[in-house]
Order: sequence, then C-alpha cells, then structure tokens
Amino acid sequence: MSDRLNVTLIGSKFMGRTHSNAWGQVNRFFDVDPKPVMHRVVARNAEELAKFASTWGWANHTTDWQAAVTAEDTDLVDIATPNDAHRDLAIAALEAGKNVSCEKPLAATLADAEAMAAAAANAPGQTFVWFNYRRVPAVSLAHRIVASGALGKIYHARATYLQSWGGPDTPLLWRFQGDVAGSGAHGDLNAHIIDAVRFVTGEEITAVEGAIEETFIEERAILEGGAGGEIAGAGAGTAGAMGKSTVDDAVLFLSRLSGGGIASFEATRLATGYHNANRFEIHGESGALRFDFERMNELGFYRTDVAGGEQGWTTIDVTRGGDGHPYADAWWPDSHGLGYEHGFINQARDIATMVGGGAPLVPIPDFKDALQTQRVLQAAIESAREHKPVQIPQA
Repeated sequence: MSDRLNVTLIGSKFMGRTHSNAWGQVNRFFDVDPKPVMHRVVARNAEELAKFASTWGWANHTTDWQAAVTAEDTDLVDIATPNDAHRDLAIAALEAGKNVSCEKPLAATLADAEAMAAAAANAPGQTFVWFNYRRVPAVSLAHRIVASGALGKIYHARATYLQSWGGPDTPLLWRFQGDVAGSGAHGDLNAHIIDAVRFVTGEEITAVEGAIEETFIEERAILEGGAGGEIAGAGAGTAGAMGKSTVDDAVLFLSRLSGGGIASFEATRLATGYHNANRFEIHGESGALRFDFERMNELGFYRTDVAGGEQGWTTIDVTRGGDGHPYADAWWPDSHGLGYEHGFINQARDIATMVGGGAPLVPIPDFKDALQTQRVLQAAIESAREHKPVQIPQA
C-alpha cells in the first residue's frame, strides 16, 4: 500500500470547507499511515472552484465528477454535497473500487440509502459517514463510559438538536427544498442525535411510537440563481419572488430502544435562543450522562456508586489526553479547549487509519450503520404522517 491517501473531495460550500480544513490539518496533529493528500476537489462552478482550491490547498480541481471519482490516482472519494447527489456519486466511486466517505444523512431518501448500502456491500472499498459529533472527545468518552457498564441498564435517552437560523428571513436554500434535501431539520439535525443515541448507548431504536412533523414557514424568498447558498443564507441576494418550502421546520418523536428503554428526539431550526444546542441525556440504573455541544468540552456524569450524601452531577473537562480522554492527547494542553472543527479532523484521522488497516479510536459508521439511522428517520416521518406507531427493521 502507498504511504499516501489521495483524497478527491466533491463539494465546495459549508461542508466542503470543513472537510478541506480536516484534510489539511490532520497530518499536523496525528501521525497517520497512509498520510492524506489533498489531491483534487470537484464542484460545478469553475471560477469559484479555482479560487476554492487555491484558498484551501487542493492540488487539482475539476468540474468533471465522473472522471474524478474513477481516476486511477483517486484513493478516497469524499462527498460533501447536498443530499440528493450522494447516491450517484457514491455508487460510481464504489463501482470504481474507491474508498468512500459521505456526509450525513446518508442520502435524501431511504431508497437511495438502501441502494448505497447495497453497493457498498459488494464493493472492495471501505465506506465512512461523517457523523462528526461521535468524535467530539466528550461524546467519545460518553460512549466508553456506557460500554464499561457504569450506567447499568439504560432506562431513558432524550436528545434534542435546537437551532434558530431558519426564521422567516432565511431564503429558500437547498436545505428547504425537499427534492434536494429529502427533509428539513429532521434529516439535518435528528440524524445527528439518532446516531448519537445509538453510538453512546450501543442500542438500536426499534420502534417509533408517535411523532409530530411541522412546517411553520411555508414560503421563503427565492435566491438569485435558484436554491443554493450556505447554511444561514446571510447576505444572500434574492430574486424578489417567493417559493414554497417543501421540508419540515421541526420534528419530534418518541421511540423504544432495543434494551427495553425509551427515547425521545426533537429537532428544530426555530428554537429562538439556541444556535447549535445538540444535547443528549442518558439515564441508567446506576448512573447518568448529559452533553450539550454549546459546552462541547464538558460531559456531565452522575454516579450512584458513592455515598448518598456525596452523589451529584460531576462536570468532566474532556480535554486531558494524559488521563485517557479520546483524541485529546493530539491537541492542546489541558483545558485549552477544542472547537467544532476538531471532530472533523479527528474523523479524518480515523478514516486514514482504517484505510491503512488500523482501528479507529471509537467506532465510525459505514454505509450499513448509517442506513439504520436512515430507517429511523423514515419511521418517524411515517409515524407523523400516518398517526400510528412504526416498527423499524433491524439489519
């Protein structure tokens, strides 16, 4: 095997920037084999693409994605596009024998996700999905604590992902177009917290017992040039006309876990006062955990194996690599803090390590794993629209 991993990135907007930063930084902080190389970037607008490649350090750039994903010098195809493009890009790359990493959710629809997982099952390359919050050290530590048995039987999981950028002044970005995104806050945000609960508890979600899907803002200003733009659409020019939003603004649902516990999920882009409140609480028979990404370097831990008068929530500062906190030993001195980008860089480390035959620090989802999260997403929408419980097929 070569000592370099030639990465071809597809996408140059919000996620294209985060992935570019990850691939550009990973070798500076981790000793990985093979070493990722920012070999090629692909996007549709040639002029913008040339500037993007120069800014972020990509050696080559092209608008021809078919040639890029099948090129002999591509080792890993990294997909950071809107959701509707995931299927064709991933399957083409897998059929060409490439390793493939893909943004979440796995696809815009369950059918597309199933096709991607089927293609992966019959391909020689490895697959990875960018559920980046798994690689926030506090979330990785929560996973390890539960796996150690410290919480005992899990009774409750409650997870919320609250943002507020999707108000009436936000234009009709692709994230509000059902034929492009698949869903709104549900696929964008609930996907993350479904994955987080599955990852931290080690359990599957077996049924959705009830759900609510709501679109509060039914029309939005059309962007000049059509749907597109960045996550918040700040400063985007609009064409003066209005278009229909065809996705949810919020989805809430109740579910059952495979170990007998229950779980609740809520995602919204209209929670005034919150910007990126990705939160979960896990309650077991002998302990509990809580996490809030807006305080991402902290993990709350409640233990019942101490005297009653000494019990209470402990806040762990998860920045101490010398004390075994996942990924932290590659970064800064204790309590110097990590940010949003570090989860992506940590994932780049694990992707390269796995391509080289090594093991990730904590499990990384492949297409088969991410398909199960997509099944939960679909079950919640079916439950909301048909007003009935929905059982979730297990892999």
